[in-house]
Formats: sequence, C-alpha cells, structure tokens
Amino acid sequence: MQELNLPKTDLKIITKDGKLHVFDVLRRKYVALTPEEWVRQQFVHFLIGQKGYPAECIGNEISINLNGTKKRCDTVIYDGNAQPTMIVEYKSPQVEITQQVFEQISRYNIKLRVKWLIVSNGLQHYCCKIDYESGTYQFVEEIPAYNNIKET
Repeated sequence: MQELNLPKTDLKIITKDGKLHVFDVLRRKYVALTPEEWVRQQFVHFLIGQKGYPAECIGNEISINLNGTKKRCDTVIYDGNAQPTMIVEYKSPQVEITQQVFEQISRYNIKLRVKWLIVSNGLQHYCCKIDYESGTYQFVEEIPAYNNIKET
C-alpha cells in the first residue's frame, strides 16, 4: 500500500480468501483492505494516538437516513455526551479532493449537524469548523486535538 502523509502505524493485516484484510480496532473485526480503508485505518490511528481521540468516541461506517436514502459516513466522532461533533470522509490516495467530495460530506452533515468536517485522501487533509450562528465555516491548518473540538 502507498505511504501516506500520516504517522506510520503498525496495522494487523492478514490474507483471507486470497485478499488482504486489515483489523479495524473500532469495529473489532477484519475488513477488506482497499485503498480507502488503508487511509481510514491510518487516519483513525492518527486521531487516537496523536490527537487524543478516545476510541470509544469514534465510529466507522455510521449509517444515516438522508431523504429516504441510506448513506454511510466513513467516520463519526462523538463528544462526551454521545452527540456527533465531527464527520471524516476518506478517499483513496489516487482520488483528488474536489468540490464534489466536500458536497458529499456536506450532505451527510444535513442530518448530523456537526461542528467539524474533515476530508482526507491520506496525502492531503482538509478540516473545517462550522459556525451555525453566523452561517459560516473556516478551514483550519491542523487537525484539532480531541480536547479542542469539545471546547468549541
């Protein structure tokens, strides 16, 4: 798999039915190791290990119902009161981060109304904070630590 713009992580990888699978510490099972899953697993470990996000406050593949259609958020971060506060959308490293990707995560946010959105292809990471009172958003330079997303 391609090297990413994230700290190196030792992931548990096995071969099952001739295909690579990676252990997802959040879902507690092995899942198919696609390029997007490679990004997700590295990013989740970065959030937990480098940014202080408690594993119990992170969920992968969270289903939502949007206008009668079932959708899945790649990762949702919850605050201490089990309220969604951040959505993370992953793409394969070969996928360029475009306006369409931001529109996708914004549609998910119609339902969840979180304060933070992150989009990553493992090479580039974009994070923005939403201010619902003023109807604005602001991109931030660095992925915030868990304590910083709770305070805002």
